[in-house]
Amino acid sequence: MLRLSLLLIALAVLASGAAGARLPPSPRLPQAPRCPLFPADSPWHTRVDGLPKAADSAAMIQSIGPDASVEPHFGSGLAPRDHAKIGFPFAVVSRSQKRVPVTFQDGSHRGLYPIPKGVPIQGGRNSTGDRHAIIVDRDRCILYEFWALYPTPNGWRAGSAARWNLRSNRLRPDGLTSADAAGLPILPALVRYDEVARGAVRHALRFTAPRTRAAHVYPARHDASDSMNPNLPPMGLRLRLRRNFDVSGYPRQAAIILTALKRYGMFLADNGLPWYLSGVPDKRWNNAALATLSGVKGSDFEVVDTSSLPTPGE
Repeated sequence: MLRLSLLLIALAVLASGAAGARLPPSPRLPQAPRCPLFPADSPWHTRVDGLPKAADSAAMIQSIGPDASVEPHFGSGLAPRDHAKIGFPFAVVSRSQKRVPVTFQDGSHRGLYPIPKGVPIQGGRNSTGDRHAIIVDRDRCILYEFWALYPTPNGWRAGSAARWNLRSNRLRPDGLTSADAAGLPILPALVRYDEVARGAVRHALRFTAPRTRAAHVYPARHDASDSMNPNLPPMGLRLRLRRNFDVSGYPRQAAIILTALKRYGMFLADNGLPWYLSGVPDKRWNNAALATLSGVKGSDFEVVDTSSLPTPGE
């Protein structure tokens, strides 16, 4: 009887501990250690390796390209075509950063934004591409993202922009774009060298597909297509690397990224080349190791059925 009582007490303690268990802390930028990259219960930090496969997974993979290879759109050094750093750079500023005027092509709010003079532009200062710019206010924990950002004599102009409170799960209003076609933030889905160096990427990634549907699913807020073809993927679709995909033969940097794709998956965020993964440029990346990711094909992924997940910020 005493043994049974002790066992019941031990089980009660374990149950109490499990009930009060906390989610792992959100990843943070080394340059902004007080700011989470969104709360721990955000969609970016939710593991999906235990969820079922979606019923339309095969059709979605087929439409994106089952034989196409994964391409890391980030690395070390300069791209041979435009001689700019490879990937999405970002800047971190303080609350004292001077705010400058920005005008927009879309419905983004005109106003003053904390853009430093030397803000890094995706593709370089002379780029004619997407020209994304990402800025984190480390004191206020506010994320600013721009698409098609160009300097003007009186400030800046941009195609679109969005801002997020990094401590909140609040999403963009439904139907409204951001610096990304899916209306999502870019920064929390980028692969960064500092997290790979620590041994784990603890968030979902971001990828592109050549053709998408005129539809979006949580947490996406916007789409960029005229097609209603049900076999095309909607923005916000979440995929993961198959559980039985063997990552043991890959170099460390690649294996860590592939493990994240198994655990957290990736969101369809924009139109572009198939299976392009986004990350931050860093001179410490091993480009040869990253290149081995091309051994992963579209057929190695599956669409996740996320219908059972909560929707914080909806």
